[in-house]
Amino acid sequence: MKMHRVKWLVIPVLILGIYFLSTFLGSEKKDSGPLGKKSWAAPVETAAIERGPMALRRTFSGTLESNAEFLVAPKVSGRVEHLAVDMGDPVFRKQEVARLDNDEYVQAVAQAQADLAVAEADLTGAENAREIAERELNRMETLKKRGVSSASQVDAARAEWLAAGSRVDMARAVVLKARAQLETARIRLGYTTVFADWTGGSDTRFMAEKFVTEGDTVSANTPLVSIVELDPLLAVLFVTEKDYGRLEIGQPAALSTDAFPDRSFQGQIARISPVFKTQTRQARVEVRVANSGLELKPGMFVRVSVVLEQVADTLMVPEIALVTRNQETGIFVVSPDETTVAWHPVVTGIRQNGKVQVRGHNLSGQVVTLGHQLLDHGSLIRIPDPAVPKSGIDPKGSHEPA
Repeated sequence: MKMHRVKWLVIPVLILGIYFLSTFLGSEKKDSGPLGKKSWAAPVETAAIERGPMALRRTFSGTLESNAEFLVAPKVSGRVEHLAVDMGDPVFRKQEVARLDNDEYVQAVAQAQADLAVAEADLTGAENAREIAERELNRMETLKKRGVSSASQVDAARAEWLAAGSRVDMARAVVLKARAQLETARIRLGYTTVFADWTGGSDTRFMAEKFVTEGDTVSANTPLVSIVELDPLLAVLFVTEKDYGRLEIGQPAALSTDAFPDRSFQGQIARISPVFKTQTRQARVEVRVANSGLELKPGMFVRVSVVLEQVADTLMVPEIALVTRNQETGIFVVSPDETTVAWHPVVTGIRQNGKVQVRGHNLSGQVVTLGHQLLDHGSLIRIPDPAVPKSGIDPKGSHEPA
């Protein structure tokens, strides 16, 4: 009896449920008819299609290097008696950098001077001996004419005169050798004072590093200090094949460094290597940077920005406006009355600061930047009031229409 009463209660409930369900589904079918889909306007955000200049910039990482660097080394060995410069000091062209102990070289000059004096004395003696031999030859020839001396005596006098002439020539050669040795000794003495000299570039450079201290004994060609040029500097960077063909000598570049985050330094591409390194498939590029204030230093890490391509006047849209449908890139352009959208295929170009260059037909007005997932060609849209919170838009398109 109890079960029978429960059945009579359940049957009316089921009948009412079926009635309400059929009524709801019928209303849904009516709303989803041929015009039902378009009767709902998708909420979207838009931005203007702009026209203006665009530039394709590429930023490379690089390192600053000195435009000119050389090592100062003595041409003779000796003990370092004095260093005239220290690290960071300015060095002028032909300035004294170091001085070696020169006692031995002073003594060598004195020895050479003495040897020259002996050689000159020998030359004088040889010349005197030749004059005597010449007078004796003349006397013998005179006596022979008088019949007093024989031919053999004349020949002996002539041989002595010739030998005296040879001794004079030899003595002169010894004098020349002694003079050369004296000059060599003086030059080597001069080498004990080491100068920084270079050709071209600025007359002022800077000492970057010293390799010895006073009191050290060095041999010839041992580096004492290194001298670098700080203005201009070279920013050395390496580029791939993709960007190589767009770089040219003389092309301007802007440099930034962590040492001066709020400043930008200007430069120009000075040299481009004609070969790529096989290990990295990159080519070396050198950018000359003016550094009159000497703020930049060799070894600093820099970022070099170069304009690879620029267009004076072109159309651009936000990058987030781009949509890919069926492997085709395009944008949804808003109608003038802001009620519908039209799909426009586009060809993209330069990308800069979140915007992209586009080329296509009839591109003007507004473009959809948010809500593409809800749209097709001709879809109805509504642009929410900016003052109203954007709760009705889901970038993933997962919301339900109200």
